[in-house]
Parts: sequence; C-alpha cells; structure tokens
Amino acid sequence: MGNFAGDLDVSVTQASGVQLEKSLNIVQRSMNVALGTRLLSFKGIVTPGIGYKSRTLLPLVLVTIAQAAAFLWHNELLLAPLVANVNLYISYFNLYRFDGLFVYFETRTAVMLLLLLGTLVVAWVLSSRSPPMYLVDYACFKPSEECKMTSERFLELAEKSKYFTETSLDFQRKILTSSGLGPETYIPLSMHQEPTDFTLPTSMKEAETALFSAVAELLKKTGVKTSEIGILVVNCSTFCPIPSLSAMVVNHFGLREDIETYNLGGMGCSAGVLAINLAQDLLKVHKNTYAIALSTEMISGRQVYTGNDRSMMVGNCIFRWGASAILLSNKHKDRGRAKYSLLHVVRTHQGANPRSFECVKTFLDAAGFEGISLSKTLMAAAGDALKSNITTLAPKILPISEKLKYATNLMSRKLLKAHKPYTPNFQSSIDHFCIHPGGKAVLDGIEKNLRLSSHHMEPSRMSLHRFGNQSSSSIWYVLAYMEAKHRVRRGDLVWQIALGSGIKCNSAVWKSLRSDHIDESRCENPWLDCVDRYPVHLHGSAPTPALKP
Repeated sequence: MGNFAGDLDVSVTQASGVQLEKSLNIVQRSMNVALGTRLLSFKGIVTPGIGYKSRTLLPLVLVTIAQAAAFLWHNELLLAPLVANVNLYISYFNLYRFDGLFVYFETRTAVMLLLLLGTLVVAWVLSSRSPPMYLVDYACFKPSEECKMTSERFLELAEKSKYFTETSLDFQRKILTSSGLGPETYIPLSMHQEPTDFTLPTSMKEAETALFSAVAELLKKTGVKTSEIGILVVNCSTFCPIPSLSAMVVNHFGLREDIETYNLGGMGCSAGVLAINLAQDLLKVHKNTYAIALSTEMISGRQVYTGNDRSMMVGNCIFRWGASAILLSNKHKDRGRAKYSLLHVVRTHQGANPRSFECVKTFLDAAGFEGISLSKTLMAAAGDALKSNITTLAPKILPISEKLKYATNLMSRKLLKAHKPYTPNFQSSIDHFCIHPGGKAVLDGIEKNLRLSSHHMEPSRMSLHRFGNQSSSSIWYVLAYMEAKHRVRRGDLVWQIALGSGIKCNSAVWKSLRSDHIDESRCENPWLDCVDRYPVHLHGSAPTPALKP
C-alpha cells in the first residue's frame, strides 16, 4: 500500500484520458519486443508450461544423455554382462535368430537405449521431488459495519479537519468520483472521529484488530494448532513499530519459541506476493511445517497526508482498511484438504533505474508535511515493470500453440513486414485473473494490454468498488469474490499480479485443487453477505452480466 499510494491512479492528477492511454500503451509495445527473445529461445519453446518445476533441467538432461550414449557405444566391455543376459533371453524363447555378430550389435543398442531411458526417468523424478507448496486456506479481515465510509462522509470529515484548501477538497472530490470505489468501503473508527485521531496508540489498535482477527479466523477455519506453525511472515509498508508486528502476533497467540518470523516494510502493494515467495523459500528448508503469511496496511498514522500537494493526496482517497492471512504447508498429507498449490512466482524489480526508484517516494512537502509523492513518470515506470514481469512469466505458462503463433507472427513481420504484432492470449492458459485493484486506471490498462474480457476483470473491479484499495491484501479479496461466485473449479489456474513501490511487479500462479472452496453456512467469506448484489454497473464501464453459481 503506502509506498505505492494511488497505485497508478496518479493519472487523475495528470492530463486527460488520452495521455493515460498513451502511457499504458508502453506495455503492449515493449512487451511484443521482449517476448520475442523469451518465447523463441530454446527454453521458451521446449519448456512445458504449467506444472514443470525445473525448466532448466531438460537441456542439461539431453546433453547428459548424448554424452552417455557416446561413452557406452565406444565401451563394449561395460555392456558385456547385460548383453549376455539378453542374448540368453532371446535364445531361450527362440525369438529372432541372426548371425551372432548382428544379434550382439542389436542387443547392445537395445540395452544402451534402455539404460539411457532409465537415466532420463530417474532424473525427471528426482527433479520433480521438490517440497510441495499448498495453500491450505486463507482468511480476509472484514471490519465492523460502523467502520463503513461513504465518499460524502469522507469529504465532510476532510472539510471539517481544516487541513485542506477549497482547491484541494475539489481535487479529492474528483478523485473519489472517478476512483471506482463504492459506498461500503472501510476505514478505522479513529478516522471517523471529529477531530480524527492519528496518534500511535490508535495505529497500534488498528494493527492489532486487523491482524489478530485475520489470524484467529484462519486458525478457526483450518483447525491448525499454534504449536504447528513454524514460520510467520508479516508485511506492512508504512507502520513498523517496536516490537514488530510479527512479534505482536507471536505474543497474542502464544506461538512457539523456535518460530521463524519476518517483517517486510516499505514494499508497497505487491508485498503480498513477496510474503508468499519468502514463505515458499522457507518451507523448502524447514520440512513438515506450516507457514502463515499476513498482509495489511495501516490507514491512519503515517499513511494520512494532511497537506495540499496534489501528488500526495491520492492515497487519502482510495486506500481502505483490510488484512489477509494465508496458511501454507509443505506436508504431503495436506493435499487432500488444500485449496491451491503454488506453481510459479515471478518477481521483477525496476529499482536500478533512477526514474523507477524516484517515482514513488516519501518526503516532506514545501509546508513541511510528510507524505508519499507520486511523480509524473509513474505510469511509464509501472508499464516497464509490468512488461518485464509478463515477459518473464509468459514462457512458463503459455501453451506451445501460443508460442508458435508468436514465432510465426514475428518471422512474418521480420521477412514480410506486413503483419501487426501478435500479443499472446493469456486466457488460453489462465482461467482466472486476480489483478490488484489499485485503481480504475490500472485495471483499464491491464485489461487492454492483456486482452482480457470484462468477465475476467469483474472480480478486481468489484473488489475495488466494495472494499477499495487494501494494498497488499487486496488480491485475496479478489480471489474471495471468485470463490463466492463459485467460479473456481478443480484444475483451474489463477494468476495474481500486483504492482508496488520500487517499482516492483510481482505475480503468482496457483492451481486449484478442488471445486467447492467455501462453506456458505459458516460465513467464512467476506463477500457472502453481499455477493448477490454483484456485479454492479460502474460509471464509465460496460455492464458485466452476472453469472449464476
């Protein structure tokens, strides 16, 4: 959240929609160039798409087989015992009777091929025996009804606070009008007060409420004991107290003494995927255990900007309260009850580029007020990060048919110069898209550049409308919408993608292990009390037809 305040909705502070479209087109233009190298490489063509975990192993195995074949062919003595046994077998059953030398030659060849095939099978099995990564279940924090915040109430409080000029209030009104947020998003009670309370105790209370509620719900849903949890990863960008947020969770739930705990700060809206990736790496080392990944952001405190610099006011308008808790396991026995298995995580970081590094930054404005500034280069930097992530992930998930289509198109353009660039169809391999609802502008841009349908964009748009931009936890509310609509079936692939400060773009691909993901009688999904009202028609967007469960 924090460090990526506005998540591309800074376009509201810039020029018209035409300029926004030009900025987002950088993704489609540059992606076609970058995909050429990746999809036409040896690994890009021969690598199976989904589920192949060791993509760099296949070329190595092929080379090893070729070398072994040459060695065995020129060292007949090594095969003599096996050849003798095979010859006896042939003689016993009165099979083909050839000249002795010819039979020996054919037998030697057969034995060599069997040995090489066995080597390939063993190598393949060993390469696929990495620890499993199961998502057993997850929980999304849902604040109380008294925390709901309408746009009208938000502007009323902003006006009474005396922090903002009339021009700034008008600017925030325009942002709220075009943000895609509905009237039922949540803000902590401390921000409903007059005057609002941004003190440290209220931020601590906000953190405890969100994190403790999410973890308690997760433990209740899964039945996992606190003594079984060996890893805890917490991410929150703008609030890093002492003791840490992870220590607060350990203390409250009485987690065991040897638990591995980690705190991720200042990493923006894409930190939820980072937490999953870190937990995945730790689960490869610590066998037979559980990991919890917690994602949240504090809306009060340092996240709130009380000055009048437009580049810092966007976050005030679109960020809302939320938290998610995900239980991950490397236990084979959990496959039967787990919801998903993790196939791929791709992280791309543009921080080495000064333009990307400077475009989202915390500093003091001219009046001395602290805030998170969004530069005019944000859209272009975000486009570069998105392009880099997509072109890295594409060879791993696209089927061979899409790779060949792209190869044919590229050669046609090079030789005939008569075809338009072909953008791969990601819908051919991905069933569901969990795009971080950072704002209407970013969703519009990704929909266009990935050639997604309104059906695929519906969960992200509805999550933005119902819950707002909840920073790193948002992608889990998007997935919860899909499950509440009974859309995710066994074997489906789900792609989560989010942008964050840095600039970073991180994505994860999950495979659904079952079809029935929720128990409506237990009210375990944050959408169950309102999903029947969705989808709703959003201003400026084509209506999306509701799908029957």
